[in-house]
Amino acid sequence: MSHQKMGNRLANPQSLRVNPFYPSDLKEKDLAIRMNLPLRNSRIKLQSGQLFWREVGQGPVLVFLHGSWNDGSQWLPVIQQLSQNYHCLAPDLLGFGDSLKPKLHYSIQLEVECLAEYLELLHLPQVYLIGHSLGGWIAASYASKYPEKVRGLVLLAPEGVQVEGQRGRWRGSRWLVGRSSIGYSILRSLLPLARLFGRHKGIEQALQQRQLLNSSPTACQLLFQRRRAEIQAELLQEQLDWLKVPTLILQGSRDTTDAIARSQTYGDKLPQAYLEMIEHAGHDLPEAFSELVAQYINDFVVTQEESFPSDNLVGY
Repeated sequence: MSHQKMGNRLANPQSLRVNPFYPSDLKEKDLAIRMNLPLRNSRIKLQSGQLFWREVGQGPVLVFLHGSWNDGSQWLPVIQQLSQNYHCLAPDLLGFGDSLKPKLHYSIQLEVECLAEYLELLHLPQVYLIGHSLGGWIAASYASKYPEKVRGLVLLAPEGVQVEGQRGRWRGSRWLVGRSSIGYSILRSLLPLARLFGRHKGIEQALQQRQLLNSSPTACQLLFQRRRAEIQAELLQEQLDWLKVPTLILQGSRDTTDAIARSQTYGDKLPQAYLEMIEHAGHDLPEAFSELVAQYINDFVVTQEESFPSDNLVGY
C-alpha cells in the first residue's frame, strides 16, 4: 500500500474523526505511554456503532484485539516496543472502552463483522491479527471466515474452544452476576461468619470476581450470558483443523488450567500453529511481559515476511 493520508483511503471519509493531539478523555495509562508514543486516536462510524482506535507507526499492519475485561489500551506497552517498525492499530471492540455501547444482542459474529467492516473502510486488505483472551477468539473467528485477509495470527491465552468443566464454570459466572443478585447476596451474608472461622478468602475472591465481571457487561454477554446453544455454535473446535493460517500461540505457565487447556487445544488442532509456554507468566501477558511478547510478535512477523513478502502490508 502506498503512503497516503487516511482521508484518501476511506470509502466514506466523513465517517472518520482523527485527533493527533491529547484528547481529554484518554485513560491514564494512555497518557503515561504517550510521552514516547505519538498515537493517533480516531473514531469511525460502522453499521452497528462507532468504533474508537489508537494507531501509530508504518510498515506491516498489526491489528491488536484486547481481552475480555480490557480495551485497546491494554496493548500500548507492546505497541511501544513495535511502533518503530510496524503500523499498529488497537481498536476498542464494539461495546468496550471508548467505542459505542449500543443496546443490541452481542455475539462473536457481530464483533467479527465489525472488524471486517473496519478493516475494509481503512483499505487494509491483509493484516496480522494479535488477540488476547476474547480478542483471540474474535481474531481466530475472523481468520476462519476471511483466511485470505489474514497474514498471520498471534493468540495469547485465547478463548473460543470448550474444555472439560467449562459448562459448570459458565453456570457459576451466570449465577454470580445474575439480575436477581442472589449469588451476591448469599456471599455477602456469609462473609462475616466465614471470617470468624478463617474461611473468608474464597468468598472474598468470589466477590472480587463478581466486581470484575460486572465491569464489562458486553464481555459477560459474549462469554456466558447468552443461550448456551448460541455460544456453542460460535466455538471453534470444528473449524480449527482446516484453518491454515500461520499462528503463534503464547500462553503463561501460571495461568488457569482452563486457559492452558484452551491454548493446547488451539495448538493441537491448528495445522500451522506453534505453542510457546512462557514461564512465570499468568493471564496478563500483554501488560506484565510486554517486551517478551513484542519480541515474539516481531520474530513471528519477520519470519512470515521473509517467507511470503507482500507490498500490501505497508501502512501509510
